[in-house]
Amino acid sequence: MILDNKKEIVKKIEEVDGVLIGASNGLSITEGLHLFADNQAFEELFGDLKQKYGIQCILQGMGARWPSEEEKWGFWSRLVHHYCGEYRETQVMADLKKLISKKDYFVITSNGECHFEMCGFAPEKIYEVEGNWLTMQCAARCHEKVYPWTDLAEKMAETEQEGKIPSELIPYCPVCGGPMQVHMAMDRNFIPETESQKRLEDFLEQYHGKKLVILELGIGWRNQLIKAPLMRLAAREPQAVYVTVNLGEIFIPDEIRDKSYGLDGDLAEILHELAKERGDGE
Repeated sequence: MILDNKKEIVKKIEEVDGVLIGASNGLSITEGLHLFADNQAFEELFGDLKQKYGIQCILQGMGARWPSEEEKWGFWSRLVHHYCGEYRETQVMADLKKLISKKDYFVITSNGECHFEMCGFAPEKIYEVEGNWLTMQCAARCHEKVYPWTDLAEKMAETEQEGKIPSELIPYCPVCGGPMQVHMAMDRNFIPETESQKRLEDFLEQYHGKKLVILELGIGWRNQLIKAPLMRLAAREPQAVYVTVNLGEIFIPDEIRDKSYGLDGDLAEILHELAKERGDGE
């Protein structure tokens, strides 16, 4: 039976040994980052590139075949500067931290903007399944190392003009000398996050058979990358509790319906109510 009972959900979180957080686009949208939207925010940030290149959303820009490296990194540095360099913790992230409080946790997310880590979630407790915006790799994947480029992104953003960065700032692979790309799962050369995946597996092994809340934030029912594994985990763990929060779309299979809670509504509002309930109970 699906229950929309925030008091009961908070009680479950207070009782468990660990919390597994799953997050996808719905959480980013709540924070004002919509990868798929040709909205006012996109127009303000990338209106000139939209007019010049015809890109209709951030996701198109991320996967675009830019005419030059200067233009590719011009787009990426502007994106990273705005959504990472200028990012400050949002209320939704503050509420999430308050909700889980001092419970042991792990985060699995397809979001690449690194907001979890920026808000104080431990990097060793985060698995970004599709990579992240703040590291880069050899575009040809000639070796398996990824490199931070936050400082370089800021230098690029400072000097970018008309969508292009100065040629001298273009990064090249230190091994093969070829082009670099942001470490995101955009093609077959993506370097998987094997170490983070192993830490997730260790977390799940640690809480195997124990009380575990699976807290799913903004993940649509079609998401086979995160939602499907989380539902399978809920099915095979006898003491797991599955909580899914999403706007306009709650999908819970029959096999886990009796251990699940579905909260349909604005993610920010729901997390704020849950956090307030958690605070009132302490």
